[in-house]
Amino acid sequence: MSTTPEPSGGLTLRPWHDNDAAALVAVADDPALHRWTGMRAGDTTEALRWLAVQHAGLADGSRYTFAVVDDGQHLLGHVVLKRGERPENLAEVGYWVAAPARGRGVAPRAVTILTGWSFTRFPELTRVELRHQSDNTASCRVAVKCGYAYEATLAAAHPYPQTGHLHALERTL
Repeated sequence: MSTTPEPSGGLTLRPWHDNDAAALVAVADDPALHRWTGMRAGDTTEALRWLAVQHAGLADGSRYTFAVVDDGQHLLGHVVLKRGERPENLAEVGYWVAAPARGRGVAPRAVTILTGWSFTRFPELTRVELRHQSDNTASCRVAVKCGYAYEATLAAAHPYPQTGHLHALERTL
């Protein structure tokens, strides 16, 4: 059983490395990332702090985070499977895409790869959820493209300052 998803469709999901800090800083100065995510990496120190959180989550099994890169190893985005403080059969997927990679199908492909890997890697997992702010129509399209069914509109709650949508994908047996 692989500890990382298999490359697919020109994308590789690989663990983050500290030497990704410069690439992270290069993509982080993006108003859309600031609007939709909590990721901040204005300089190398801040990027290394963000990367340390990703490493810690991987080490304790609460967050399986991956850099999304193309065949040339250019940073396209980030995907994460969140498992901490949830029932063992439940996880949540999150993601962001760097501005230069948007509109190329990176998010749906990366989320699909991560979701498939998740159900294989964790046989006890029966449900993966995807949450986004209600006005984030691009994330709503990603959820639908990946087969995540809309389930509910959620009240604003940390880390979402506005109402949100809950989408879910159940394991098919």
